[in-house]
Amino acid sequence: MTEEERAEIELLVGIMPRRVAEAVRAKGFDGLIEIVLDLGRVPTARYQREETALDTAEVTDLELGQVVAQVSEFGEDNRAGIPRTLHRISAIRNRRGHIVGLTCRVGRSVSGSGHIMRDLIEAGRSVLLLGRPGVGKTTMLRDVARLLADELDKRVVIVDTSNEIGGDGDIPHRGIGRARRMQVPSPHRQHEVMIEAVENHTPEVVVIDEIGTAEEAEAARTIAERGVQLIGTAHGTTLSNLMQNPTLSDLIGGIESVTLSDEEARRRGTQKTVLERRAPPTFDVLIEIQSFDRLAIHDDVAATVDSLLRGYEVEAEVRVIGDRGQIETVERVPLRTTPQEPLEARPQVERRRTLPAAPGGPEKRVLPFGISRTHLERAIMETRS
Repeated sequence: MTEEERAEIELLVGIMPRRVAEAVRAKGFDGLIEIVLDLGRVPTARYQREETALDTAEVTDLELGQVVAQVSEFGEDNRAGIPRTLHRISAIRNRRGHIVGLTCRVGRSVSGSGHIMRDLIEAGRSVLLLGRPGVGKTTMLRDVARLLADELDKRVVIVDTSNEIGGDGDIPHRGIGRARRMQVPSPHRQHEVMIEAVENHTPEVVVIDEIGTAEEAEAARTIAERGVQLIGTAHGTTLSNLMQNPTLSDLIGGIESVTLSDEEARRRGTQKTVLERRAPPTFDVLIEIQSFDRLAIHDDVAATVDSLLRGYEVEAEVRVIGDRGQIETVERVPLRTTPQEPLEARPQVERRRTLPAAPGGPEKRVLPFGISRTHLERAIMETRS
């Protein structure tokens, strides 16, 4: 950790109650993710590999008030920050609106984290990032914005709903380089600001964090149709997960049920009612961030979605990042829509009683329609007797 990074984390630790700050400094800043202060509970710190209590005494209402007084005003999303830093302070309130808990998340600017996908964004392709909370989506998105603006000399506009990409305050954090940042008055208006960015500021690239509603998905499609490159993140962890999301599946073309003709169903070897992609995807490339140093890349979203819907096996390109930010390995890995359990682990299903096959003669297959099972079995037994 550099001295610059340490000094920035100290800005967050410095607003903590003294006993909490001293405990965090003693524990160290390496791997620190967030500090949690809940009224009536002991303060805790979450690191990449562990969670530890910072003191034996419980957090008081006075201590919470001291922290709140040193940060910016909380918005509708109950988030605040420290001006010109990337740290985020999120509040938990009781039914009366009083703050009873704080999650103080460390924000980091990791220069070079976006280079693993440089070839994709340099080609002008729209890229969607998926991953579980805390895996590094926003950190990577921030560096991609810097890379596009500073190294590729693009006109980049960031739609920063919660000030997580560019940091708190009116002057954005240096981690986004020369990219411009548009703040959003309310999370419910993110889709409006997305369209405003394109109409008013002639960007070549629009960067969006946390696409989560149908309106935002529709705004993203509108932007893509105008020929503007999109780099964004969405709620979800995998491509298969996104396909099952009725709100956000439009980002990958949307899924709809269609009825095939008899001839087409025979040609495909499928039933007549199937699921198909409704439209071209908004994003050309989808990246699953499995960990901060491991990405699974689907470089042709349309083809991958079509293959998955037809039950074909598909592969993702997995890239692993080295300690210095270089790509160490690239391999093709089969993608499974759902993890398969070993046969031994699956519960045994009790099968219904079956009748023994009739002696001699070729095997016959019968499709009984509109006949009860009891009558059918009785008829078979009478025939054999």
